[in-house]
Amino acid sequence: MSSTPLTLNLVEGSVSFSFSPQAARELQAAIAQLMERLKAISAKPAASGAKINPQPPLEYRYTGEVFLEIFCNPNIWPTPFAAKVLLTVRDVSIRLTTEAELTRLIEDVNQYLEQVE
Repeated sequence: MSSTPLTLNLVEGSVSFSFSPQAARELQAAIAQLMERLKAISAKPAASGAKINPQPPLEYRYTGEVFLEIFCNPNIWPTPFAAKVLLTVRDVSIRLTTEAELTRLIEDVNQYLEQVE
């Protein structure tokens, strides 16, 4: 396990916890898939009358020293830049559930990977 904690910046404040580089790469790949889904939705304007196929949500889970769960339904956000994720971090003594901006999450994961690799 990496000694560098992952810090996720929230709308108000931040949360840091132990996270592995491998898990960060998996999260980065899951977010990349979510971004493709969001782009597919935002590329079809609703006014054109084109049917938009519902996209599957991001449901990422990590279990290590803490349990991390990230959820995002791409069908409710007009653009990738407006999207937010529901974030849950918990261990035996505390549970934090809040929203975080998707773009900020991407930046935080990328920054973490730059530090550990």
